[in-house]
Amino acid sequence: MGPTGKQSPSSLPVPTGGSCLLLLFCLRLGTSCPQSCQCPDHAGAVAVHCSARGLQEIPKDIPADTVLLKLDANRIARVPNGAFQHLNQLRELDLSQNAIESIGPAAFSGLAGGLRLLDLSHNRIRRIPKDALGKLSAKIRLSHNPLHCECALQEALWELKLDPDSVDEIACHTSVQEEYVGKPLIQALDSGVSFCSIHHKTTDVAMLVTMFGWFAMVITYVVYYVRQNQEDARRHLEYLKSLPSTPVSKDPISPAP
Repeated sequence: MGPTGKQSPSSLPVPTGGSCLLLLFCLRLGTSCPQSCQCPDHAGAVAVHCSARGLQEIPKDIPADTVLLKLDANRIARVPNGAFQHLNQLRELDLSQNAIESIGPAAFSGLAGGLRLLDLSHNRIRRIPKDALGKLSAKIRLSHNPLHCECALQEALWELKLDPDSVDEIACHTSVQEEYVGKPLIQALDSGVSFCSIHHKTTDVAMLVTMFGWFAMVITYVVYYVRQNQEDARRHLEYLKSLPSTPVSKDPISPAP
């Protein structure tokens, strides 16, 4: 201690290694963790827990090195394009138990190579956005959504890697075939049903109806044209009959002198 009673710089306490790590960890949480979320240590990786926070949209300040992101049990209604494009290290994304109805075609851009699990269960998804999910290699959970079973859904499922643990819980809330409403979708597809064949039959019927309509229009025009010509011919004949006839002279032709 110096003559003035103050500690000299050399006598100030120096933080130990553990204190420095704790200080850096606290500073990191204070600057990078989204508001109202928690960022616990996840096996040395960054995990962001925003579960049941009343969120209506996806936070925009999620750390770029996040590996696990939990956004479940909120009130998120849509996933816009590019919502996670800066999270190229993300491995697990939980969006379950929200109110998601629409997903942008580029909602998961930037995640195609690294994402391993995408949970979209317990939402309000009626139609699968093939453009948004078709490029992902992650296992996808889609159970407990009010899906409309149709050809587009069947074609989309062919391109997805569904989570085997929840695939049996994907059911038809509505369907182009009423007998499959409320039944597991995979069970219907395994039985050999094809919603696309129904779609094609409907398209063929529509084409036949359209062709019949055009054919009826042509026949109607031909009949009208023939009748109109008959009417014109009748009027012309009546007109000719109404003309005065020229009298023919009965005197013999006089011989030339």
